[in-house]
Amino acid sequence: MNNLLLSFSNVSIRQYNTLVFEGLNFSLEKGQNWALVGKSGSGKSTFLDFIMGKASMARGEASYPYFDDHIREHHQDDPFFNRYKLMTQVSARHEFRNLSNTSDFYYQQRFNSCDSEDAETVEHYLSAVKVVRPSEIWTSERVVDRLNLRPLLNKELIKLSNGETKRLMLAAALIKNPVLLLLDNPLNGLDVASRRDFNDLFTEIAGSGISILMASPPNEIPDAITHIAILDNGKMLRKIPSQEFDPDSVFLTDSKEMNREELKQLLSVTQRPDYDLIVGMENVRIKYGDKLILDQVNWKLKRGERWMLLGHNGAGKSTLLSLINGDNPQAFANKIILFDQRKGSGESIWEIKKKIGYVSPELFQYFPSGNTCMQVIESGFDDTLGLFRASGQRHAEICMRWMKLLEIEEYAGTMFRNVPVSVQRIVMLARAMVKNPVLLILDEPCLGLDFAQQEQFKRLIDEICSMSNMSLIYVSHYQHEMPSCVKHTLKLEQGRVV
Repeated sequence: MNNLLLSFSNVSIRQYNTLVFEGLNFSLEKGQNWALVGKSGSGKSTFLDFIMGKASMARGEASYPYFDDHIREHHQDDPFFNRYKLMTQVSARHEFRNLSNTSDFYYQQRFNSCDSEDAETVEHYLSAVKVVRPSEIWTSERVVDRLNLRPLLNKELIKLSNGETKRLMLAAALIKNPVLLLLDNPLNGLDVASRRDFNDLFTEIAGSGISILMASPPNEIPDAITHIAILDNGKMLRKIPSQEFDPDSVFLTDSKEMNREELKQLLSVTQRPDYDLIVGMENVRIKYGDKLILDQVNWKLKRGERWMLLGHNGAGKSTLLSLINGDNPQAFANKIILFDQRKGSGESIWEIKKKIGYVSPELFQYFPSGNTCMQVIESGFDDTLGLFRASGQRHAEICMRWMKLLEIEEYAGTMFRNVPVSVQRIVMLARAMVKNPVLLILDEPCLGLDFAQQEQFKRLIDEICSMSNMSLIYVSHYQHEMPSCVKHTLKLEQGRVV
């Protein structure tokens, strides 16, 4: 039997009418597990998409011996059975749909109990997974238990936390028992315990005979990885065994000097009134059915304070933020003060959102596919997920100034969904900042950024806070991502402040 699973010779890869790779050579054999590393935008996700058939081959030769072997062994006579059926990709974004299958989810749906009923449950989602190769190891029962999904079986997909969503998507992939498992930064956004558990899980997956190919930060290579491919600017610079890999050797994004004068001017474009109490919560309690999400939360965030919000996946952080950002209707049943005003005393959701800049790893899933990066940023003036009006000249000028400051102006006319994840994150920051918010909420803002970009991002946040009285809530599972301006910490555990 052939040990070669797939190989590419002198291949050029095109995605969204752009040539991303030229002259690429790569082969993967049984027993090998590869990690793709490189700076943001180096082509890691595109390469995974190409293998999965989501990016096209412009020239070169590709062979897939694993598929030929499977056809020979199983006498597959289904004319629609192709090589993609034997591999599974777990990407950075999910493709969940409503039960009615009439539309995609909308962002606030997870916090509205009546609307979330239109989302299928974890159990229903997993039951619809089609098994390609029956396995004695990755049975549905074992997968559900191994990924700790049993307590979530009756939970609607839209209500899952980032970590829970990752576990579900990986579970669905394992139930298929693919020959090749493609993973796009699977550890992003996971707490320490979850990252440790996923590391053990990858070792189990590799031991079961499934080959793994993943995009990964250079400092988070799982133990199961046997080989490293270093990518940069559409080229595979080096391919080495994992034991020879030095994470510090990876070329990262150059750090450039920021235009502090321009930042200062942009922060003074819109003048905001001074508030004393930005957020006040007294015995806040949030419950969905029998599930208690937040329990007796007491917290005060005053003007100019910068807070780190910590907690394991599913601890209640997203729900807490939804009460502040006006997305959760249960805020009206609790004693919450926002910007010196009791919640429910006459202000509209839009009046609250006007004072808040919000960045979240989940938000980017909800923008219309036809919006450019410029349109996404300009939608920040309206607090809508997408621009649903004609662009205004003054707003467009402010947006372009922010794009130039953040060095992403070349993507102004590019579709938001077609740019690298790192650019999407910076676009979302610009969208949050264009209106000079009183409160800036950054929920996992560094996901998808390489280490140098993270450092530059932290410096930017520190500069913003040094030049303004802006309050900040910063959420991250990584201590090294915390800006130095953060002086206070709120930690949640099982919905309670610890």
